[in-house]
Amino acid sequence: MSGKVLVVEDEPTLLETLEYNLGRQGYAVWTAADGPTALKVAREERPDLILLDIMLPGLDGFEVCRILRQEMNVPILMLTARDNEVDKVVGLEVGADDYMTKPFSMRELLARVKALLRRVRLTREEMAAEGEAAVGDVLTFGDLTLNLNRNEVLRGGETLPLRPREYDLLVFLARNRGIVLSRDLILERVWGWDYRGGSRTVDVHVRWLREKIEPDPADPVRIVTVRGVGYRFEG
Repeated sequence: MSGKVLVVEDEPTLLETLEYNLGRQGYAVWTAADGPTALKVAREERPDLILLDIMLPGLDGFEVCRILRQEMNVPILMLTARDNEVDKVVGLEVGADDYMTKPFSMRELLARVKALLRRVRLTREEMAAEGEAAVGDVLTFGDLTLNLNRNEVLRGGETLPLRPREYDLLVFLARNRGIVLSRDLILERVWGWDYRGGSRTVDVHVRWLREKIEPDPADPVRIVTVRGVGYRFEG
């Protein structure tokens, strides 16, 4: 199988269509039609990717996404009938990796699923490869340590619970210490050239990182904003 996908959608016809098309691509597919069931299946099956509708009975997609983000690092692609910038921002804020508005092209959805799962596979391969890296492959900035051998970040000796994309972003910034990096470049190098989201994604993830690595997230000294351009890592 190419991967395990959980589809959460309360519209029966669309749910069946998604299940059928994903199955044809070789994915193992689980389904749920409401928020509580989505949480139950995700916890039991540990899927590689979740397609998550926003308007759901029981718990809406935003709440499901928020809860899952506290428990696992699975990529989440949100589906919604709303075409509203505020909704997209909220989706990113609660931890969604991508966002599609209904009606959508099945071909485009399958392409995004493939891209997200490819990121999962590459991350796992990189983790395996870095596990064999040189012992000296460690970056230290005061009380912040990035152990690239173990894909681990510590602050004051305590391991930080970073999501895979947060880790990738931090490593990219740290490896380019002192260099001003544009949002577009960060998107390309961390999310991949085929990512369809906007620069707001970078801002949201930077804010999450600041909350975990900055002495004072409101006055950051490690990830510094360069107005009108992007960010610079100062360590």
